Amino acid sequence: MYQRILVPVDGSSAAAQGLREAIKLARDQSAQILLLHIVDEWRVAAGDIAAVNLDAGSKALREAGAQVLKQAEEQVREAGITVQTTLLEELGIPVGECIVRRAQQWPADLIVCGTHGRHGLSRLLLGSSAEYIVRHTSVPVLLVRDCAPKPAS
Repeated sequence: MYQRILVPVDGSSAAAQGLREAIKLARDQSAQILLLHIVDEWRVAAGDIAAVNLDAGSKALREAGAQVLKQAEEQVREAGITVQTTLLEELGIPVGECIVRRAQQWPADLIVCGTHGRHGLSRLLLGSSAEYIVRHTSVPVLLVRDCAPKPAS
């Protein structure tokens, strides 16, 4: 049923859970996986990565993204699944939109996304790539909620 599964990865526990589910599905369906990491340069501007020089911050994001992809690729290969990786850098385009576009271009049969399951004000302030994907793609989407324990505030 699903032969081409797109899995966005960003190094978060939610993405890791999504990847684990995608691996299970790929095994069951004899499918291949495309791992996708989006270099989100807005994070540099927002201060998630302290950068004196925007170019240095962008380079750091690309390197971190390549490392996230490498680790996820190793996990998929160890499971015996055919895997491809893509690192996208799209300045000014929301992450969700990049994922939807790539799913169409590849073309994916399924998108498997980890989600933090934010709600209320935190979702409003932070936005939701998963929600964007669900609302804008014609490809089926499996959302995998992050069940990792949250640190105490």
